[in-house]
Amino acid sequence: MQAYNFCTPTAVYFGKGKINVLPEVIKKHGTRVLLVYGGGSIKKQGIYQKIHELLADCQIYELQGVEPNPRITSVRDGAQMCKDHNIEVILAAGGGSVLDCAKAIAAGAKYDGDPWDLVLDNSLVKDALPLCTILTLSATGSEFDWGAVISNLETNEKLALISDHLFPAASILDPSYTYSVSAYQTAAGGCDIMSHIFEQYFVLGSSIVNDGLCESIVRSVMINTKKALEKPDDEQARSELMWASSLACNGICSLGNTPSPWVCHAIEHELSGYYDITHGIGLAILTPRFMRYSLNDSTVKRFANFAVRVMDVTPNDDLYSVANEGIDRLFAFYEEIGVPMHLKDVGIDDKHFEAMAEHAIKFAPLDMAIRPLDKDDVVAILKDCL
Repeated sequence: MQAYNFCTPTAVYFGKGKINVLPEVIKKHGTRVLLVYGGGSIKKQGIYQKIHELLADCQIYELQGVEPNPRITSVRDGAQMCKDHNIEVILAAGGGSVLDCAKAIAAGAKYDGDPWDLVLDNSLVKDALPLCTILTLSATGSEFDWGAVISNLETNEKLALISDHLFPAASILDPSYTYSVSAYQTAAGGCDIMSHIFEQYFVLGSSIVNDGLCESIVRSVMINTKKALEKPDDEQARSELMWASSLACNGICSLGNTPSPWVCHAIEHELSGYYDITHGIGLAILTPRFMRYSLNDSTVKRFANFAVRVMDVTPNDDLYSVANEGIDRLFAFYEEIGVPMHLKDVGIDDKHFEAMAEHAIKFAPLDMAIRPLDKDDVVAILKDCL
């Protein structure tokens, strides 16, 4: 195993009714609160009203309307609100986009310049306001990690903002808040969780402990995504998806492994940077093609192990046939849960592939992937997705 340092400063409150701890976790940091949320679903669910009831003696300012693939424009607005109103703590209520936006706001509130500077150069993040979260969608893992992804529509860029200052101070995870998530977003969320695991699992050096964690989480997500699609208020299924989301992205599953960049995420960021598609859907379209492209003598045993242990392929001496069958079954699973599995199905053609590939290799170390990639490789993968 490789040497590692690890710290998870986020306090997690998991279970039905855990929102009642909100006054306790907020008032550790202050009473001047910026509430960040999206299109209003938290009002339909009663979360918005409950927040105001529990924080009746706090002064609450609101930034609403945060978009999927959150925009730097929303971050700028939120950071300015924090400065104008002397905000002491940020409360994000929503899915990963809301939480990501709130993280960038937390950093931007402590920065004198344009928050986009922080996205372009993460080392500029020196401090951030404390952040608490209430999760309503199981997908990105932003409730339990130190990263965010922000889009700039003016430049067609979607880039990561990562800093130890961005761990939430506390996250409230109530699975019942995800019952109303649409079938499409439930499927997309499952794909996102699985991608986080794949890109920690498909490395050249790992341990039995990490392999077991990754394999069991992927199997759980596959089983429980289908259960949640069949019965949206299945509490056990929603609970497992919510916890899998948190575990998949905070680094636990990769401790001691050899490093590998999140290649599918880097390439998908180009797709949603240009076309604003749902992140998990883009990942699902890319993942089997990237896997097939990465299959070679150095990686085939890894993919064959995945096929046998996760996709229930019968082992045999032909590792390539086993590995390919595993990839085929993964593709079929995505189709089964309703994912459109070609870029043309989501309105994307090859117009920007060259520019996407150029940008992807600029901002991600794709030469460190399980199979190193260059610009031409990225273009080939994208074309295979059409």
